[in-house]
Amino acid sequence: QVHVVESGGGLVQAGGSLRLSCAASGPTSSTYAMGWFRQAPGKEREFVSAISRSGGSTGYGDSVKGRFTISRDNAKNTMYLQMNSLKPEDTAVYYCAAKERTYSTSSYFTTEAAYDYWGEGTQVTVSS
Repeated sequence: QVHVVESGGGLVQAGGSLRLSCAASGPTSSTYAMGWFRQAPGKEREFVSAISRSGGSTGYGDSVKGRFTISRDNAKNTMYLQMNSLKPEDTAVYYCAAKERTYSTSSYFTTEAAYDYWGEGTQVTVSS
């Protein structure tokens, strides 16, 4: 059974920073491509960022480019999302997702349908 658990959310003022973590369990979790999505109240879930199983390839949604940085530590089976220059419009529940059986070391995935496992989400609230 694979489990994906997010942590690190909270309340921060506009312009501040937060770092989210996502721990993935499972015998082959270091081979998972992983990603972050978010869902604001009344809106559809949207792509935030993704990273290949090797960590060498990354992608970002347009609204977070230049402010957010994704990374992973395969020795710890953990992925991170460093969020800087936060804006009130970044307020959302942030979800971690993992895609197993990713044979390419350099591919990352930007659509929800690509992912096999999801966490329950962590709330990020940015006050103005």
